[in-house]
Amino acid sequence: MDKVTENPIENQTERISLDRMKELIRILSDASRTYYMEDREIMSNFEYDRLYDELSKLEQKTGIVLSNSPTQKVGYEVVSSLPKEQHPSPMLSLDKTKEVDQLVSWLGDHEGVLSWKLDGLTVVLTYENGVLIKAVTRGNGETGEVITPNARVFLNVPKSIPIQERFTVRGEAIIFYSDFDRINNSIEDIDAKYKNPRNLCSGSVRQLNSEITAQRSVRFYAFSMVDPEDKELLSRAGMTMQKRYEFLRSIGFDTVEYRMVDKEDLAETVKWFSEAIKGNDFPSDGLVLSYNDISYGRSLGRTAKFPRDSIAFKWQDEEAETSLIDVEWSPSRTGLINPVAIFEPVELEGTVVQRASVHNISILKELALGKGDRIKVYKANMIIPQISENLTRSGALDIPDTCPACGGKTVIRNENDTETLFCPNPECPAKDLKRFTLFVSRNAMNIDGISEATLERFLDRGFLTQPADLYRLDRYRDEIVQMDKLGEKSYQKLQEAIERSRQANLAQFIYGLGIPNVGLANAKLIVRHFKQDPEACFSAPYDELCEIEMIGPIIAESYVAFFADEKHKEELKELLKEITFVREESSLPQDLSGMTFVITGSLVSFPNRDALKKEIEDRGGKVAGSVSARTSFLINNDVTSNSGKNKKARELGIPILSEEDFVSGEFLK
Repeated sequence: MDKVTENPIENQTERISLDRMKELIRILSDASRTYYMEDREIMSNFEYDRLYDELSKLEQKTGIVLSNSPTQKVGYEVVSSLPKEQHPSPMLSLDKTKEVDQLVSWLGDHEGVLSWKLDGLTVVLTYENGVLIKAVTRGNGETGEVITPNARVFLNVPKSIPIQERFTVRGEAIIFYSDFDRINNSIEDIDAKYKNPRNLCSGSVRQLNSEITAQRSVRFYAFSMVDPEDKELLSRAGMTMQKRYEFLRSIGFDTVEYRMVDKEDLAETVKWFSEAIKGNDFPSDGLVLSYNDISYGRSLGRTAKFPRDSIAFKWQDEEAETSLIDVEWSPSRTGLINPVAIFEPVELEGTVVQRASVHNISILKELALGKGDRIKVYKANMIIPQISENLTRSGALDIPDTCPACGGKTVIRNENDTETLFCPNPECPAKDLKRFTLFVSRNAMNIDGISEATLERFLDRGFLTQPADLYRLDRYRDEIVQMDKLGEKSYQKLQEAIERSRQANLAQFIYGLGIPNVGLANAKLIVRHFKQDPEACFSAPYDELCEIEMIGPIIAESYVAFFADEKHKEELKELLKEITFVREESSLPQDLSGMTFVITGSLVSFPNRDALKKEIEDRGGKVAGSVSARTSFLINNDVTSNSGKNKKARELGIPILSEEDFVSGEFLK
């Protein structure tokens, strides 16, 4: 049996062409980066044009255009929300085992394909006439979120493929560890750093602004395809997993790495993967074993929860026994005080660890932790240090009744049967430091050149007591330039950054205020709803906030309470003396203001629903996912159909427009 770590391609010429395309993309991208960002040339214009033309010809010849190709001009899209879509059939999770013997028994006498189980977000891509038209997340298995604009900017997703028939492929969107570290290293606020690549990937894939997704270096690895209806295409793809992988690679997709196995060498191959994971740049939380014969696998059917053609293998986590030294309590900007276990250093999965988050008081009590206890620790998914067991369970650990940052009294809160420790002191210095760090961060006021360490020194010296003081640091110029590691040059750069931030984006400003439960995406929705009117945003009533799609009661309550607080009112008043809000003007007429549209069915004039949605929002309207009493118009080219949305619209007396009706604008007269 042929064991492979690289998938062979039946058409070697196509494979050579694809490899050359990827090489040209790398060379041309390096040349552009050094020319535009580093102000130096690594090749002549003549050579660049020659390679560019070669790439263009290869794209025309193969019908494959990769998303990061220099021949493609990236057009970023911003959406107000992610529409939901039901999958044609449920996307089931896999049954799991941690026993190699059970894998061998499951495979029996059949040939299998063993591949990485990537730790990211499952995404389904659909192509028509060779062009990517739709991308949907797995969601809950029944319904996913439509992320088409974001999928188009994944690093390695083909924008076009040499297949004209409707074609659907499933795969995993992931972020490499190296990219995860790069992104995290650019974030100064420790609380704002991402916990692991999967969380970062999930947030990146589901962004409302595809430009942010593009900055996150998301990659897509295909692991299966939905059978096309065309028999000729089905014949080309083949009815074995191995042939499907080869076919997917031949038309431009990267696929998960795999090896062919049988019951004789399965255990040895699992061991090979367990060694290989240490050198991987991509996150993986196990392996997937599938029957190579697709027809046989499908003939086995499925249970209520799992398909029977594949099974997941989860690593037996490496454990180590050690002694608990202490539990450290770490305060945050929100007032939450997190317990962190400190133990005698042990080696796990090739690295030395001595700290692990305990998350909350409930888990602390469940483990019955006490100083000196013998505990077992492991790395969840070979990545995150965790305590698996407390062998001595002394429970001799006091929960602090004073905050380690301010010395004020702490309180224990119980929400959803989970106990957490909080510092209610609004003057707690930990909260001050974290809120200033958030305020100056890139996604907020973007005051470059002021680190958390510098902010802490300014706070200690009394330079800062409220955010407006950042704009009055010139009062302390003489003291600042004398401070260690600062000086005149750093001071001037800081002042320039502060001056630039005086022209503020309203949504970023609101996000920077640190309102509990209000992220940047929520702030943008609120600002858009109130038409960029600062006063309207700051005095937004609870009921109206609840009417904004994706702004629920919890967010609305936090938002209203923040601006009702007297201290926050005074701080806002002082801030407004220092900054001016810059309106984001649209060049289009705002003739759809106050109207809410629902879009369904296929489109003709617009390339996709996202393009029509953007048109509506740029003209001041809103787009919702379902028909309700608040809907102004339903857009459906099949006006007379008896679809669910059409029926609901008729019941509510909501006009149904064709695309032509919308484009003509007759409905506005």
